Formats: sequence, structure tokens, C-alpha cells
Amino acid sequence: MPLALWALTLSAFAIGTTEFVIVGLIPTIAASLGVSVPSAGLLVSLYALGVAVGAPVLTALTGRVPRKRLLIGLMMLFTLGNLVAWMAPGYAALMAARVLTGLAHGVFFSIGSTIATSLVPKEKAASAIALMFTGLTVALVTGVPLGTFIGQHFGWQATFLAVSLLGVLAMVGSWILVPNDIASPKPASLPTQLAVLRKPRLLLVYAMTTLGYGGSFVAFTYLAPILQEVSGFAASSVSLVMLVYGVSVAAGNIWGGKLADRKGPLAALQIVFALLAAVLLVMACTAPNKWLVLATVLAWGAVAFGNVPGLQVYVVQRAERDAPGAVDVASGLNIAAFNVGIALGAWGGGLVVAHFGLMATPPVGALIVAGAFALTTLAAWLDRRDGPTATKAVKAAVATH
Repeated sequence: MPLALWALTLSAFAIGTTEFVIVGLIPTIAASLGVSVPSAGLLVSLYALGVAVGAPVLTALTGRVPRKRLLIGLMMLFTLGNLVAWMAPGYAALMAARVLTGLAHGVFFSIGSTIATSLVPKEKAASAIALMFTGLTVALVTGVPLGTFIGQHFGWQATFLAVSLLGVLAMVGSWILVPNDIASPKPASLPTQLAVLRKPRLLLVYAMTTLGYGGSFVAFTYLAPILQEVSGFAASSVSLVMLVYGVSVAAGNIWGGKLADRKGPLAALQIVFALLAAVLLVMACTAPNKWLVLATVLAWGAVAFGNVPGLQVYVVQRAERDAPGAVDVASGLNIAAFNVGIALGAWGGGLVVAHFGLMATPPVGALIVAGAFALTTLAAWLDRRDGPTATKAVKAAVATH
């Protein structure tokens, strides 16, 4: 694999760290800025909202910008956003910094796969994309726990300073290693992207994605306060629990992919959503016990992101049938749907905490995930109604794609 791919992987690592590290720092930030825990939780929502807007809108607007120049510009924007967060004098400035950084995130992952595949022969395209996305997984395993540790011992501002330094390294690496002559694909206009949203079956997939992720983030956004206030963990131990969660997520991603390959995406999603809802319900019972809640967090990580492979495969299958000229756009909008789910989940979780307390978030999250299970079951029924011929046609189109 060319060295330029490692620059993309480092960028993905930095971006993944800054997205999720906020979860471990919510109690610290709330106490430092004198705001409530639900208000601090909105920092998760605003970042995800920036990603959801940035992915389709800014990708369309920057379609004609040379890829290397755009990549470096995005990492400059990412670094600037984290520097603003580091120097933020108050809550409002930190909110603005999170939105700014989220915009860079959205466009980076929209163009990152295209850049990665242009660096290698066609037969290595999937491996190139997998290597780049490894940065996100490694961020959950190492970057988030380390960032949480730094924030709790040296102040949350230090975490954003450290991430901005990662952004500088990624930017320099891209400038030196990424070639100048990367071909730019034909840009998808904003009307083309919006046309995908007129396809009912694709909207069903986006709803599954939004509910599946949103339900999990109703509770996950407030995991650190639960661990400290209900389970009795010291603030310094939260980073270790996040490490356990990250390792479990890495294994869960692999398991989810294999399950989708073996059983098909919809059957796999039904299993993952059912397990995720069950884990969240169990969390409501095990939270007061340190060892039981640790085991629950381990199980949670194993299924929390296990739905990603199935959802991405299924949205491509549906797009090949319902919008064959906009498969990449449909896939990109599903990434936006993930982040809409995160934004709504974190915001809704804040409302639940404010009105019913921290421990109401897991059962509410389970109820929302159950909604994703119901929509997945509906999608499976609709596919069966369409008949085996249509299913075979979709699979053949995906194989060709």
C-alpha cells in the first residue's frame, strides 16, 4: 500500500478521535463551563449535525476543486476547528468549533474513498478503503481513551490541542505524500443528491440508520456521567472503560460484516438491532454494579457498530435498483443519516436526562432501536413481496457495481 494511504488513515484517526472523545469528557466540560450535563451533550449533536450537512452540501459545492487541494484544505479546517475549541472562552465558542470541525469531517469521508482507490490498482481498491477506515476503528480503541485521559488530567482544552496537532501531521503528510494528479470524478450536483430522497425505499433505509444509531446515542452520549454518578467509577477510570468499549467495537465491526455476508444484510440487521435493544435494557439493571456494567459495556460495543456493514451494503443494493445513476450519492446520504441519528440521539438523550434522569436513557434508547428493528422487518417483508426475481436482479447489479 502506498504511503499516501497512511496519510489518509492518520486523518481518519484524528477525525474519529475528535468526534467521539467528547463523550468521555462531558462531565468534565459541564463542570468547567458551568453548564448542565444535557447542555454539554449537545456538543455531540452539533458535531454530528455539521457532518450531516457537510457531507452532501459541501461535497456538491466543492466537486470541481482538485482532490489534493481539497484534502489539505479540509485538514486545515479540521485543525482550525480544534484550535478554536482549545481556545474557546465559553460554551458558545465551543459549540461553534464543533460545528466547524464536523463540516470538515463530512466532506473528508465523502472524498476519502475516491482518493484511496485512485492510489492503488483496481483489485486493491477494497483493501485501500478498509485501511483508511481503520483509522476510525483505531481512534475508538486508542484515541478516545487517550484523549479522555488527557482531558481529565490536564483539562479538556488539552485534548483539543492534541487533536489539532494530529491534524497538522495529517495535513503535512497529505501535502508531501498524496500525488497532485488525482482524477476528480464527475461531481454530483445537489439536485441529484436530493432526487435520491424522493425514493421511498431508500428513505426507509435512512430511517433504519437514523433510529438504529439514534437509539444507541441516546444512552452512549451520557455513558460517562452514568459510570461516574451511578456505577461509582472515578473520573480517571472512565478512559479505561472507553478502552474496553473501543476494543469491543473493533471486534463487533468484523463480526457484523461477516454476519451480513453470511445471512444477508436485512437478516443480519434484525439480529444486531435485537441484541442492541436487549443490551440497552440490561444496562438499566446493571449500571449500579461496577463489574456488571463493565460486562454490559463490553457487550454494547460488540453490537453498537455491528449494524454499519449491513446498512451500507443494503443501501447500495436498494440504490442499484431504485437510483442506479446515484449509487455513490445514496451511500453518502446514508453516512449523513448515521450522523443525523447521532445528533438527534444526543439531543433527545439530553431531554430525557433533564426530565427523567440519567438512567432513563438506556430504556428509551432500547425503545428507539426497537423501532429500527421494526423498520428492518418491514423492509424484509417488502423485499419478499417484490419476489425472488427482483432480489436476484439487485444482487446481480451489486456484483456488477
